[in-house]
Amino acid sequence: MNLLHVIPSLNPKGGGPIEGIRQLCPPLSERDIGVEVVCGDPPDAPWLQSCGFSIIHALGPSLLGYGYTPQLMPWLRENAARFDAVIVNGLWQYPSFATWRALAGTKTPYFVFTHGMLDPWFKRAYPLKHIKKWLYWPWAEYRVLRDARAVIFTCEEERLLARQSFWLYRVNEVVTSFGTADPPDNADDLRKKFLNSYPHLHNKRIILFLSRIHEKKGCDLLIEAFASVAASDARLHLVMAGPDQTGWNKILQAQAEKLGVLDRITWPGMLQGDMKWGAFHSAEAFCLPSHQENFGVVVAEALACGKPVLISNKVNIWREIDADSAGFIDEDSIDGTLRNLKRWLALSAEDSKLMAARARRSFVSRFRIEQAATRLLEIIQRSSELNIKKS
Repeated sequence: MNLLHVIPSLNPKGGGPIEGIRQLCPPLSERDIGVEVVCGDPPDAPWLQSCGFSIIHALGPSLLGYGYTPQLMPWLRENAARFDAVIVNGLWQYPSFATWRALAGTKTPYFVFTHGMLDPWFKRAYPLKHIKKWLYWPWAEYRVLRDARAVIFTCEEERLLARQSFWLYRVNEVVTSFGTADPPDNADDLRKKFLNSYPHLHNKRIILFLSRIHEKKGCDLLIEAFASVAASDARLHLVMAGPDQTGWNKILQAQAEKLGVLDRITWPGMLQGDMKWGAFHSAEAFCLPSHQENFGVVVAEALACGKPVLISNKVNIWREIDADSAGFIDEDSIDGTLRNLKRWLALSAEDSKLMAARARRSFVSRFRIEQAATRLLEIIQRSSELNIKKS
């Protein structure tokens, strides 16, 4: 079987979906599944050399802020027959529309991962953008989803929320598991590497935020809540790791200074590879108070490292975390974030160890990427069988 991933860009600053796709490749390759990627990146984009895909068709640069790549549709029409399935990653940019135009009515089926882009939070947070999306929806994304062999959601919560954004909605819904690979097994070395890069963090009780520095991630909530508990333990330290794509860092640092905790927060920027895993292993807890989070690959990564997760109930896998007692869940508000921090701080040493063990078990049972690869293949094969029967 040969699969093609279609995605606007492989730039790792794009967040969890790109990392999730990258992690899917090794377990698929182990099953003799060929995987290629077509994207709108320029061929000389520096991140293409280290993104982990063996065959990349970079057709960019893309134009107009819409991911428009003129070569994409002709390329898809010419190459579609080589693939057993095409997987579209994301909505609201040209690659999804181009895939629909190129493949609708052909023998090559395509599937869509929405990656949370139909969450109604965006409608409430950006009403003017939602009006613009409504103008685009009937003749573009509605048809993309309607004609897909299946629209794949990474958890049940995402599937249910997706129905709430547009009343014109007709899709073949399926739910898959999602996750990430096991972290490297040299935890002590990774921890030392990270702490040696930030020596002021030695002997600190680190609370880790690792995601994009973005409004929807609740960074401001976390800083406010952290300021309320910082005085309870002089060793507490917050690490705010992630790329700042909107220029929000300065505002958040001004907030921290006003609250008197600027010297208790470290801002290392985007962490990758060993430094990312070192940050996870150096932390005592992971915190993500997002207003909207489709899945949260970073949450799965934290669990994989045996770290309790303090998340909002807008992280769509919160029900699974709650069922496994692998962390604390509350509202995406200052009070909710503060309650999560206080519950974690109130744990005894023994209870902390037990929660860490439950976090690791939650990852093993639910979020290993091998399970996601198996489920994806099941969805593709099952949909093909059903289509043959219909024919």
